[in-house]
Amino acid sequence: MAKAEASVDELVGMIERGDLQLPEMQRQYVWQSTRVRDLLDSLYRGYPSGAILLWETDEDVPIRNFATTQQRSPYQSTRLLLDGQQRLTALSAVIRGKAVSVRGRQRPIELLFNLEHPDTLVVVTEVYEDNDEDLIEDETDSTEDELQHRFDKMTFVVATHKLERLPHWVKVTDVFKTDEDAPFLARAGIEMISDPRYTKYSQRLA
Repeated sequence: MAKAEASVDELVGMIERGDLQLPEMQRQYVWQSTRVRDLLDSLYRGYPSGAILLWETDEDVPIRNFATTQQRSPYQSTRLLLDGQQRLTALSAVIRGKAVSVRGRQRPIELLFNLEHPDTLVVVTEVYEDNDEDLIEDETDSTEDELQHRFDKMTFVVATHKLERLPHWVKVTDVFKTDEDAPFLARAGIEMISDPRYTKYSQRLA
């Protein structure tokens, strides 16, 4: 297999331009916001996040729409995303600040980045998700200060109105809009491995 490279931003651009299509056999976008938060945290820390598999073909393959908006590609050949739809759709929505279509509804993925996050990873136990807000295991028995202390140990959280008002929490989408505050993409490299029929992207530390 030959190797090539592509950045996360380039892969997201392929989706936007319609250069990357989704075969009909793929399921719909189903990720909750907390899964997207965990993906960004992994990329930010340089952790592996799995492989992305593409298939380039001239055949007329039935396709379905991505959960994010796409342009119509002028190219005859089609690159089909065989594995990695949830991750690339989530990254596209966060980086471009666009809503995703989930069960027929348009929903934004709103995440916050903690400018004062600890240097080391701190595990904060969560049990379930409700209304796309992070909930802590013993939330009902915790004081407001205790909950805030737990959030402050995290690097990324699903946005809440209260946290948005605090100066050390910034919207992830806003961070990507500025060149000087975009270390996320620089730290997340993608390594591409290809053969005559398949193209496989696997994450590599930048």
